[in-house]
Amino acid sequence: MIETPQVHHRYATVHGRRLFYREAGPADAPVLVLLHGFPTSSFMFRNLIPALADRYHVIAPDHLGFGLSDAPAVEEFDYTFDALTDLTVGLLRELGVTRYAMYVQDYGAPIGWRLALANPGTVTAIITQNGNGYDAGFVPAFWKTVWAYHAEQTPATEHAIRGALTLESTRWQYLTGVADETLVSPDTWHHDFALLSRPGNDEIQLALFRDYATNPPLYPALHTYLREHQPPVLAVWGKGDEIFGPEGATAFAEDVPDAEIHLLDGGHFLLESAGAEVAALIRDFLARKAH
Repeated sequence: MIETPQVHHRYATVHGRRLFYREAGPADAPVLVLLHGFPTSSFMFRNLIPALADRYHVIAPDHLGFGLSDAPAVEEFDYTFDALTDLTVGLLRELGVTRYAMYVQDYGAPIGWRLALANPGTVTAIITQNGNGYDAGFVPAFWKTVWAYHAEQTPATEHAIRGALTLESTRWQYLTGVADETLVSPDTWHHDFALLSRPGNDEIQLALFRDYATNPPLYPALHTYLREHQPPVLAVWGKGDEIFGPEGATAFAEDVPDAEIHLLDGGHFLLESAGAEVAALIRDFLARKAH
């Protein structure tokens, strides 16, 4: 009988904020940090973690304002991607992590890019699953609402962007691009929506929508980092994603010619419908490439 690795559910206080994280695997194994996207949490990795933890020390935090981490009001905390990155740095320092591979998805990507740019020597490999790093990845039909809100905060643009905080929009993110929708548990979007619906969380998400405007300007620095350091890159992408399209995956080969790119049947939350396939690709990739 194959024993499933145990997953621990822990908290750490970083800069006065309580962060929740999932952790599994041997303490002395190579570290893999999983960085989740919007509107979810480390919950998105609940099945991936035990699939990797026999070989890797896996750490998956909830960003501040998400999941089971603290969610101070916007009057108490300035929600930016820089600030979320600082907390991630603090957590990794608290856990004694100095080198790691990282898996980035959606919001996890701009946090991961900041980590790599600040300290390139710490990152042993990059796995990007619908985690954008190129202008080519943006699907205009989705992003036009975000760009309009960046350009001007008015009642009309705020009303439009608030559409992303609804149950129907959360469900759409999980199911769009998935050929067999019965593979995706409704628990996923109901779980995320319950957390989005906490009092004050809407203002947290609006703050991060506004701050997303700081991410594309980082892309030239990211591309320089990729060209100069040539980190191993695995882009495993749900090709039916209508937020970050397949062009966002293939673009990584522009700067890392050896990037391994896999466009799989699935959507934005690819792990829900193709988790076993993604886990197998990650295991093979890290075994060969991480150092």
